[in-house]
Amino acid sequence: MRRVIKAAAIATAATLGLVACGGGSDSGAGGNTELELMVPSYGDKTKPYWEDLVKAFEAKNPTIKVKLEVQSWDDIYKVLDTKIQGQKAPDILELDSAGPAYGKEGLLFKADEIVSPGTLADVVPAFVESAAIDGTAYGVPTVASTRALFYNKELFTKAGIAAPPKTWDELLDSAKKISALGGGVSGYGMPLGNEEAQGETSIWAYGAGASWGDGSKITVNTPEATEALTFMKKMIDEKATQADPGATNRTPLINVFIQGKIGMITGLPPVVGQIKEKNPSLQWAIAPSPTKDGKPATLGVADYFVGFKKDGKKQEAIRKFLDFFYEKDNYVKFNDNEGFIPATKSGGEAAAAKPELKEFIAALPGAKFYPSTNPAWSTASGAFKQLVGQIQTKPAADVLKEIQAKVDAGG
Repeated sequence: MRRVIKAAAIATAATLGLVACGGGSDSGAGGNTELELMVPSYGDKTKPYWEDLVKAFEAKNPTIKVKLEVQSWDDIYKVLDTKIQGQKAPDILELDSAGPAYGKEGLLFKADEIVSPGTLADVVPAFVESAAIDGTAYGVPTVASTRALFYNKELFTKAGIAAPPKTWDELLDSAKKISALGGGVSGYGMPLGNEEAQGETSIWAYGAGASWGDGSKITVNTPEATEALTFMKKMIDEKATQADPGATNRTPLINVFIQGKIGMITGLPPVVGQIKEKNPSLQWAIAPSPTKDGKPATLGVADYFVGFKKDGKKQEAIRKFLDFFYEKDNYVKFNDNEGFIPATKSGGEAAAAKPELKEFIAALPGAKFYPSTNPAWSTASGAFKQLVGQIQTKPAADVLKEIQAKVDAGG
């Protein structure tokens, strides 16, 4: 989820035309079962965490050896493609929704086959269901995230704003008041550049009741989405945002917020840690993402563990390792390291003790997700990144038509 979201970068499962993978050794020296584990790197703490966890697991399970491979988010997709095409898929993979999508090719164990019933029951159902294919879950969520509104309390006070906005109209009003303060300050940060325009757009669209479709069809050109993008354009036209949102990426914009030059921005849980590290004196708070009518709605994202079946001989070893990972202390440490919120109920209870995560946790049950298991979402995501910034100069309806045309054409 560094991506955080590279979820649609490569729709590998649908394009490789694969059969169930073989290859890889089932046993190491002395008859030990060897598990190949591939995970993405979220930051400097990722590899040390996994090395410690593997060491602790092997100490408790001396007949199971775990071969760890940590890949960057930039490389993991192509490395995985190469492995699968060479029939050397890992036994356990952590990835975004592109991982569970391999279930369409019959390559994966089902979610309830790679963790115990107790472990699966502890996971928040919305995150399990988010990557299900035709009602069948193949992935077990590892990290979860929702979006929420970060706001600068000092700028709110200066602009005479008493409380964070709940509706779009309130957001526009508050953002214009903050922008009017001058001094290079912007009211609302709207990143519509190619880093993650699909994320910002989805938050607004979901706030109007839109959906981008499902596992069978992607539909972005809807009345709800048109209403959302039209209001986004209104924010830009009335100078409630930073200059040139279409050329603005999320990461640098978050840094501008941390520097105290933006009143509000939609952010992820890791932003909390970034503020503490880069500008601990910033006066800030978090509130639910504003929506059209104030009813709760936001974007949810998750990464997942999947287990490749191969010849099926390692299922029990996979289950033992993943159950160990999801033990409360191990799992909470993982999420604390990476700055995300747990996808389990027990982990959520532990995270609830952290006031800064309250809004993110509260949004989990009702979060909406990308239709990432649909191969066409890759095209849709790319089209959003390429085209949605054009709302600065074009009617929202026309921009959505262009995006839909690219989706329908497959590229």
